[in-house]
Amino acid sequence: MATKLYVGNLAAHTSDEGLRNAFAEFGEVIDATVERDAETGNSRGFGFVEMGSPDAATAAIEGLHGRDLDGRSLAVREHRARPGR
Repeated sequence: MATKLYVGNLAAHTSDEGLRNAFAEFGEVIDATVERDAETGNSRGFGFVEMGSPDAATAAIEGLHGRDLDGRSLAVREHRARPGR
């Protein structure tokens, strides 16, 4: 079962590929997306990574939360859907 993670504090130049590569060392990455502004295409500073298993997600949280990626200290946690969405 896949587990979706929220990744915050991304650098403006972090790409989907860079995000995928950072998480791949912890297990299968099903999807990795940096959220972008619809009008400008600029990064919104956060993204989502879907890991292939809960164990891989836990390893990624423990291994990457607070770690530097592209000059920024990552905030990584399990994604919690906002009410009403």
